[in-house]
Amino acid sequence: MSLEKALQWRGRLRKAGLKLVVTNGCFDLLHRGHAEYLSRSRAFGDALLVFINSDSSVRKVKGKNRPIVNERDRAFLLASLSCVDAVVIFGTSNCVGLFSKIKPDIYVKGGDYDINSIVQEERIVLEAAGSEIKFIKFVPGLSTTDILRKISKG
Repeated sequence: MSLEKALQWRGRLRKAGLKLVVTNGCFDLLHRGHAEYLSRSRAFGDALLVFINSDSSVRKVKGKNRPIVNERDRAFLLASLSCVDAVVIFGTSNCVGLFSKIKPDIYVKGGDYDINSIVQEERIVLEAAGSEIKFIKFVPGLSTTDILRKISKG
């Protein structure tokens, strides 16, 4: 959905007293690790919004050969999961502006991060909004990088 629609939806959730969980990432080559992470994230609240990096921002983060799956297809796949309530594609280098507008009740990030390694500008905005910040450990051996390594070994 567009950010504008997400903001309207957020307003309806808030009015109904429902907790919004937000996470963000590339989610290239959707796999079981992603599905478990998203399912566990959704369990923290009543609705899950996933901000996904646009193709151009994935290239900046992951390199010129990524993403493998384009942004529209990644958004469709994520939105097809029962634990995901909404997906918004973003092209900025971070989610500061998105977080300041959407003001999630809970923000979740993967276990390869901690409170000091997340984008500190995002942390400041989330804390100012009163968002609770949570971290979920990754399932070992389930990452896009691991999958690409296996493919390259042929």
